[in-house]
Amino acid sequence: MSLHKLRLAAVPITFSSRLFLKPFPNTLTLGLFSRHLQPHKPLLVRAFSASAAVQDIPATQASDSSARPQWKAAIDFKWIRDNKEAVEINIKNRNSNANLESVLELYENMVNLQKEVERLREERNNVAKKMKGKLEPSERDRLVEEGKNLKESLVTLEEDLVKLKDELQHVAQSIPNMTHPDVPIGGEDSSAIRKEVGSPREFSFPIKDHLQLGKELDLIDFDSAAEVSGSKFFYLKNEAVLLEMALLNWTLSQVMKKGFTPLTTPEIVRSSIVEKCGFQPRGDNTQVYSIDGTDQCLIGTAEIPVGGIHMDSILLESALPLKYIAFSHCFRTEAGAAGAATKGLYRVHQFSKAEMFVICRPEDSESFHQELIQIEEDLFTSLGLHFKTLDMATADLGAPAYRKFDVEAWMPGLGRFGEISSASNCTDYQSRRLGIRYRPSEPPQTGPKKGKANLPATKFVHTLNATACAIPRMMVCLLENCQQEDGSVVIPEPLRPFMGGIELIKPKLK
Repeated sequence: MSLHKLRLAAVPITFSSRLFLKPFPNTLTLGLFSRHLQPHKPLLVRAFSASAAVQDIPATQASDSSARPQWKAAIDFKWIRDNKEAVEINIKNRNSNANLESVLELYENMVNLQKEVERLREERNNVAKKMKGKLEPSERDRLVEEGKNLKESLVTLEEDLVKLKDELQHVAQSIPNMTHPDVPIGGEDSSAIRKEVGSPREFSFPIKDHLQLGKELDLIDFDSAAEVSGSKFFYLKNEAVLLEMALLNWTLSQVMKKGFTPLTTPEIVRSSIVEKCGFQPRGDNTQVYSIDGTDQCLIGTAEIPVGGIHMDSILLESALPLKYIAFSHCFRTEAGAAGAATKGLYRVHQFSKAEMFVICRPEDSESFHQELIQIEEDLFTSLGLHFKTLDMATADLGAPAYRKFDVEAWMPGLGRFGEISSASNCTDYQSRRLGIRYRPSEPPQTGPKKGKANLPATKFVHTLNATACAIPRMMVCLLENCQQEDGSVVIPEPLRPFMGGIELIKPKLK
């Protein structure tokens, strides 16, 4: 069955001011969401995985065999072999269970088998050429028999080669991305603080956590949601609904000023897209909800469907960078999460989020990583949050990330910092799996044939992602940091125009 893909042409989009949701004085409009380096060190940057603006590549055929990979990543096995020591150290530093020795052994076997297949093909071609000439009957019979034997041997070896390539892909796809040389080595405790903004607010009255505030202000209902959907679900009510919409609309308005194109995305995707982005939809302790009887999953982040927009495409260099800000609901199993540190809104199964995603040239990805974390820091500073930005250590990096910055904000009700955002540079890890390349804008080179020009070779793009606003944890921060002695909660000034001018969430009159 062919998988037909819808692609967006990478053409700049101009938004009419009439379509953009502006702050308003007295009325609430929810239409937008109606459907809901220090000095440089040597860098080993290599990904393992695998219109005028967009050129399609033919869709791949799905395999009938469940044992075969549904997709193949453009893994540079020769690079892995030539940089074995660096790859081995990287796997160890990241606490990965990837089996490098098995990958190298399978690759060597594949190379040798490929040579044997090519040798037999050449012999078969030579036999075919000989049979075109004038031959004695006995010689012709001998060549026919030789050709038959070569064909049978070739069929067997080609089948073995296909199986070997599939096994190599399966084993090699577990190798994580390489790591930026400045990333701290070790577990989460080894992560380095890049920046700290503000200081904890001092309260002259007993602090309430967001659960108590949400109940007393009639903003959040966990009990009814538990009856309807199960634990770790919630209803937002009254001003909390307006606050969610205000956070999302304000975030979109701010990020769009930086040249980002807004998107809403599908919230159900094929399992293969989840895998290509570096997630394990059906692994142990997976965070992904899979739909039984289908090859589809609920998304845990808009990074996944946005990454798939330009899958199997060749972009023009002039179309880069592509910068998106995507709104979606997100669904996570939160397997293994338990304890007081995850109570309330801090860790839930379903939530709204605005996610930034960048597709760019390899040489630009580090600067875009800095841009993304700066946008996040500016947003949280504008809301008056006390937070710190961390350069996450090797063992805390997911397989796709070359480098990841986390933002942790102070949550006084919880009495600790909690992660509210992250920004990751995935270099070409995802693009090698998703098949996203670009063609450099170099002048075509004249080929050996008269009048025929050779286009520049394509290169894999780099992808980056960053959370602009994850609603539940922003709610935790705002409710707990902005609470007043009388039980009310002050709305940060930047959000007020997006809440119809509401400045204060007051206790309801009984």
